[in-house]
Amino acid sequence: MTGSPHIPPSVQLGEVVPPEDPEDWRQPLTWVVAGGMLAAPAVAAGWFTAAPPIDPYAAIPGISALAATMAAGAAVTGASQRGGWRAVLVTLGAGLFGALGVVALGTILAGGSALGSAAAASAAGTGGALAAAALAGLLATAGRLRRYLSPAVAGGFAAVLLTELMFSL
Repeated sequence: MTGSPHIPPSVQLGEVVPPEDPEDWRQPLTWVVAGGMLAAPAVAAGWFTAAPPIDPYAAIPGISALAATMAAGAAVTGASQRGGWRAVLVTLGAGLFGALGVVALGTILAGGSALGSAAAASAAGTGGALAAAALAGLLATAGRLRRYLSPAVAGGFAAVLLTELMFSL
């Protein structure tokens, strides 16, 4: 069995070497990051399962809430990072992940009837995440409460404003 190209040498020799820096899911910060990234898809799953919207114009409050949740969750995820650029990039990545999750759940759970609402919430939430990312970069060295709360509130507020702007045109 030695020399097989499909089995790593450490396993062939009977010794499994752990990774250099394994992720410990028992750490509270890991749960904050996971919660921030999954907040909007969780809200979308509940909304699209319980009462899927048919007309996006009738669902503006729900779209605003979903977009604000997406932007705030992305901001919380980004605020967990140290360093300005890292906070900006993680906030944007979490916002895009949330947008993808919301659109996918809107398509799968509501049979496509919620796709308009999901797309509007994703667009506004991504815009809110962009606003939160700008603020997260500026507050990367601030205290923990300011680093988490300010971008989340600003991103949520921007997402609600963008939702209202989209439906007023």
